[in-house]
Amino acid sequence: MKNPLDPAALNAAIEHVHRAGMPGLFAEVRDGDQVWRGAAGVADVSTGRPVTADMRHRVGSITKTFTAAAVLQQVESGRIGLDAPVGRYLPELVPGERGAAITVRMLLNHTSGLAEYLPYAYPSLKAFPVLAETSPRSLDDHRFTRFDPVELIGMGVTAPAAGAPGGTPGLYSNTNYLLLVQLLEQATGTTAEHCITRDVIERAGLRDTELPTGTHIDGPHSQLYESWFGMIDPPRDYSVYDMSWVGPSASLISTVADLNRFYAALLAGKIVGPSSLEEMRRTVPVVSQEGRVIEYGLGLHPMEGPGQGTSGQGATGQGTFWGHGGTVWGGGALAMTRADGERQMAVAVNMQRWNGLDSAGRPQPHPIDGALAAFYQLAMYG
Repeated sequence: MKNPLDPAALNAAIEHVHRAGMPGLFAEVRDGDQVWRGAAGVADVSTGRPVTADMRHRVGSITKTFTAAAVLQQVESGRIGLDAPVGRYLPELVPGERGAAITVRMLLNHTSGLAEYLPYAYPSLKAFPVLAETSPRSLDDHRFTRFDPVELIGMGVTAPAAGAPGGTPGLYSNTNYLLLVQLLEQATGTTAEHCITRDVIERAGLRDTELPTGTHIDGPHSQLYESWFGMIDPPRDYSVYDMSWVGPSASLISTVADLNRFYAALLAGKIVGPSSLEEMRRTVPVVSQEGRVIEYGLGLHPMEGPGQGTSGQGATGQGTFWGHGGTVWGGGALAMTRADGERQMAVAVNMQRWNGLDSAGRPQPHPIDGALAAFYQLAMYG
């Protein structure tokens, strides 16, 4: 298991991702007391300003682990029942039989059967997941739109169901986590932003992590370049954006160092108790936004590199990495921590949806994909 960090190899691997076409990326890899931080490329393609490893970044759905941890703290306190129906708490948002059938757990692990609201909030994405029939036009139209979370939830709840409550594979849906945000507010009598900040961000000792209220990223940061499968050429900067389209389910701003610090604290039992952590790591099959079936727990999912599966360890073995990935318009991040907490990787990239579409409308392989996979493999396993 012990593969010490190789700074020269990590520097070469991150540079290779940049040379493959990523404008800029930065990362932190930890192995026990060893720490490597690196960056390659530019934060601004027009000025050539370089990226640095301490930049703040929109980390997208990595936020879901923070939200899930805050909900499980309320479960521990007895204010929320993990297997209680969501209709008990939010009857006006999920009414009737569905509210009685969908539990809090089903929201956390995406087995509620509730549809994703994004194609309804962004009209030019209505054909999603048929990518060739989408367009990025509404991404620009909604740059400064202040969405009402209750309206977004309504879009997901009234859309055709993605499946029966509790059925597997589930479907990854932001509707689930916007409902959890409302549940947190109902249970605590405060905003979800305040609750997550107080109970998760501050408990983990994070100093460069926040849920934003405005459209800007404070402090040193990169531009965020959205390509939308080659339909925005050259890619457009969306670093200034109103994040109410996802709210406290995917709007977190953080650093790669803070992400590693958070997941280390979580997996060490410093954020939620042992039984809650065990529930977080109990997985079910879920169809991801990319259309792949992944294993997903409660705001956490496991990941193993190619050929790294070890017999008898499964999704709870010490060789498994736990964490989350996330994307926003133009930006992305991935944070993974080995089950024993010793080896960690957090990576941030400043371009999204770089793959063009083939004649069948499927994303084509891109050199960035292989270069990123090689970097992940090196960072996680040496």
